[in-house]
Amino acid sequence: MDGNKITYESIDHYISTFPPEIQEILESIRAVIREAAPEATEKISYQMPTFALHGNLVHFAAFKHHIGFYPTSSGIQAFEHEISGYKSSKGAVQFPIDKPMPYELIIRIVKYRVAENIEKAERKLKKKK
Repeated sequence: MDGNKITYESIDHYISTFPPEIQEILESIRAVIREAAPEATEKISYQMPTFALHGNLVHFAAFKHHIGFYPTSSGIQAFEHEISGYKSSKGAVQFPIDKPMPYELIIRIVKYRVAENIEKAERKLKKKK
């Protein structure tokens, strides 16, 4: 096991490990996610900042040249046309650090994920009755 690997205790701790200009981007992403999902809770999951509401909503992480945003595969599929200008995969999209962050798009994706998780939670509740 790698003894040098950091275990993050909180989103604040995670963000504090980056240079100031990256911290500013991460704090802005955190703020727009909070705005889009005010009932969501913050946690660290998979060693990344995560917002959860009836399960994980989104994760985000900083890398050398991009911010990784992880809204699950459904979040990627629902916005595939809007994210087509970015490198993406089944469950992630990469926003280049040297370009403006698409905060409005992030808000719309998070709101989509909130609605999706609430709907799933309501379906589960109905099944239990």
